[in-house]
Amino acid sequence: MPEWLNILIRSVVSLAYLLFLTRLIGKRQLSQMTFFEYTVGITIGSIAAVIATDLDGPIIYGLLAMTIYGLVPILLAWLALKSKWLRDLIGGRSTVLIKNGKIMEDNLRKERMSVEELMQHLRMKNAFQAADVEFAVLEANGSVSALLKSDNQPITPKHMGQQVAPVKEPQTVILDGEIMDEPLATIGFNRQWLKTELEKTGVALENVFLGQVDGNGQLYVDLYDDKIQVPQPQILKQVHAVLKKCQADLELYALAAQDQTVKQTFERDAKRMQEMIEQLTPLMTR
Repeated sequence: MPEWLNILIRSVVSLAYLLFLTRLIGKRQLSQMTFFEYTVGITIGSIAAVIATDLDGPIIYGLLAMTIYGLVPILLAWLALKSKWLRDLIGGRSTVLIKNGKIMEDNLRKERMSVEELMQHLRMKNAFQAADVEFAVLEANGSVSALLKSDNQPITPKHMGQQVAPVKEPQTVILDGEIMDEPLATIGFNRQWLKTELEKTGVALENVFLGQVDGNGQLYVDLYDDKIQVPQPQILKQVHAVLKKCQADLELYALAAQDQTVKQTFERDAKRMQEMIEQLTPLMTR
């Protein structure tokens, strides 16, 4: 067999087996891997390269070595689920870097991290002063987690006592000018509905690069031609405005009514309408 063909076969086999092992080990991103997993990954890659170029050694030996290096992390991960000591040994422990706005200098030296590196991590968390951080910890995977002090955290609807409707996952219904039937069926719509919505915006299907439907059933499209401005959906805002107008009309009717019974009826209906608007506002104005 020619050497180039032998190298080709070995490369394809080692690459295919490497892909199989990486899928078997898991789907963690590089930033989520422990140092042990990172080391094992480098070693497996090196063995795969040796398999492709070492024409004298049997390929089965290299595949066996890759198998051992691939199965050991799986076995240790399973054992680590049952033993905290083993989890700490393999993955390491987290280290507190800031507590109550005070930098823990001894822990920084222990982790061989400079103050500049710490501040870089904090800036990536939108914290530009160490004094603004209530608690910061160096995780086992090398990333820094930071909790801002309560007076430096952004205000949320929960802080203001407001209820916000849950957000449903948007579905991609158009991709590269092609209708995606499965996501469309998932949200209970069909092609006819989609074509009707496109006609409302005056856009042809073949001109749509990406089309998504949000949790409220509104269609958003991105066109190939970025110079064309597509009007954003305003259905929910229009419904909200109509409801508020109806409520205002009921209050006007109540003020203008001469008959006391009619006046009380309009006032009651206006109050009910206002309560309904308050409940629906988070759904229609987000």
